[in-house]
Amino acid sequence: MSEKSGAERLLDEAIDLIIRLQNDPDNPVAQSMIKGWRARSSRHEQIWQKVSGAHGMTGQILTDRDRAERTEKAKITRRKLLLGGLAGLGAAGTAALTVPQAITWARADHVTPKGEVRRVMLADASYSTLGPESAIALRFHDRDRRIELLEGMAYFEVAPDVARPFIVETRGLTIRALGTTFDVSDDADCSTVCVASGVVEAQPRANLTGAGFRVAAGEWLTFDSDTNGMDRGTRDVEQIGSWRGGLLVAEREPISALLARIARWHPGRIVVLDPRIGREKVSGLYDLKNPEAALAAIVHPAGARVRHVSSYLTVISPI
Repeated sequence: MSEKSGAERLLDEAIDLIIRLQNDPDNPVAQSMIKGWRARSSRHEQIWQKVSGAHGMTGQILTDRDRAERTEKAKITRRKLLLGGLAGLGAAGTAALTVPQAITWARADHVTPKGEVRRVMLADASYSTLGPESAIALRFHDRDRRIELLEGMAYFEVAPDVARPFIVETRGLTIRALGTTFDVSDDADCSTVCVASGVVEAQPRANLTGAGFRVAAGEWLTFDSDTNGMDRGTRDVEQIGSWRGGLLVAEREPISALLARIARWHPGRIVVLDPRIGREKVSGLYDLKNPEAALAAIVHPAGARVRHVSSYLTVISPI
């Protein structure tokens, strides 16, 4: 059996087990079958964790519904689970899915929902363009202007102020500028800064006592918080921040970071069955106005394919 059919078979088996559990949640046979299936191999367990995690909220919704309608003997089918149940996850479960975001956004001064790009003027006459599902918190003082990128991506047009440096903090980097234009993103443990004009100093937050790295116009720097690895290179300044116009430019970026970025334009969840896919690095130009095609182009070099299980669940699996 090919790797492709094997991955799809395991995915289908996991979905069937979830359906069986939803139809009869109190049946010990279903519990025993699931336990045995998960114990077959680490791959079985990995796929179970991915699929059950994606259905976590749906499972609760469907369990409650199943109990309420048990007198009518309403049984759950694969189609109901994937189309009806996941629609509930996307609509009724919206608040649950955004609980971590709600905690983050409670600290934010500006936020954007999925699919929306917004340009805002800051208190110092600088501008910030936020990508979808992004959030920033402002802390402006007499001595400096600090912005924390809590989530997502932002393009900054900084008003010059020699007395107050403009500082952007991500989970991985601290970026210092005076008057410049630059793009910052924070996806899947990777923090990236690309400079369109001027110069910034980027310093890994894991080593704030060390020297920073100078990033000039047309240059980019990426820091991976998970591995403490750093990569840098050059790019046409016209391509920096091009996501504002619907074009994503990548150069030697981990697929995991690009998938997280595409997900800001893509409805529902994206689940990667094999973590090795996410670790691969790719380069290219991707159309954010067609996120489905962009996903396929991003994962293809890693020998992976995109499977749209429903409008609310997309699975990336090995070919």
